[in-house]
Amino acid sequence: MYKMLAIDIDDTLINDEKEITEGTKQALADAMAHGVTVTLATGRMYASAKQLAAQLELNVPLITYNGSLVKNSGDGQVLYEQCVPQNAATIIFDYCERNGLHLQTYIDDVLYVKEDNDKIKAYSELSKIPYTVYPEFAEFINKPSSKLLIIDDPAKLDEVAVELRSLIEGQVHITKSKPHFLEIIHHQGTKGDALRYLAGQFGYDMSQTIAIGDGWNDREMLEAAGLGVAMGNAVAGLKEIADYITLSNNEDGVKHVVDKFVLQTV
Repeated sequence: MYKMLAIDIDDTLINDEKEITEGTKQALADAMAHGVTVTLATGRMYASAKQLAAQLELNVPLITYNGSLVKNSGDGQVLYEQCVPQNAATIIFDYCERNGLHLQTYIDDVLYVKEDNDKIKAYSELSKIPYTVYPEFAEFINKPSSKLLIIDDPAKLDEVAVELRSLIEGQVHITKSKPHFLEIIHHQGTKGDALRYLAGQFGYDMSQTIAIGDGWNDREMLEAAGLGVAMGNAVAGLKEIADYITLSNNEDGVKHVVDKFVLQTV
């Protein structure tokens, strides 16, 4: 019944040790052997997602930047791209500068920041991706950005999200991939938009898709998929809209979904 499986990376595909377990690797290999298209759907940049795709031997388009970029893992061809609108970028850059917020931008799959600090160092270590410090950061306002990301205290980011939505309503989609990561993308650049596009490219009906995630930024993808699955460690809001709740990322939750709904061994 199911032909496509889209999996979030952080706290979904990988466990708290930042690893894909052997059990999950084998389950996904078995799914692909049964003709299921397996892809990753992440807030991470393409270069970071490609590293995980290589571990799984995936040679398919990857959903990255929360859905604003779909790019082949093999030849790197861009299939779907929605950049942050320039007017919205201008407002966000100005807002962050005035409020002393850490902002980072992603242009041509390169991560840029204005200054080196603990926030970008921790982020770089998590995603296993280098970054470039560019003091003349405002110059990037006029360049197409796949995503803008603000890092700060979770409660503060909740307030920032409300303010930014009032300033640029309808132009962007604002979400969180983690409590301290506020992600800003094109309003048609969500994981749900990307999953619908990718399923169409393969000729699959959305009822034939499974989406698995744990965070706020997975909501649109779970709503779009035929079967929306929340991890056992997912945020409460995602569990409320999910069709099914699997085990946690430390209990091979992805493997459980494959075994139950694809291989039907449990």
